Amino acid sequence: MPTYAYACKDCSHSFDIQQSFSEDSLTVCPECGGRLRKKFNSVGVVFKGSGFYRTDSRDAASSVPAAPAKADAGPAPAAKAESGTSSAAATSSPL
Repeated sequence: MPTYAYACKDCSHSFDIQQSFSEDSLTVCPECGGRLRKKFNSVGVVFKGSGFYRTDSRDAASSVPAAPAKADAGPAPAAKAESGTSSAAATSSPL
């Protein structure tokens, strides 16, 4: 179960409590009966090692654009269309 931090808006009392995801947030301070607010903290996960990079979690729009493609040096080779029967096989004669 996750631990949530709360602070009272009236008396500044703060505390942590374990609650399941399905439970409603607390609204009443146990010390003075005032209004509570949920405090949000940073996540305590740190990735270390040579396999993690700063840009791993960024989307494609924020990354550096790729280098432009090279210009064609000449005409592209024509694709040879084959019709199922080669001309050599059609003109060959029996021995």
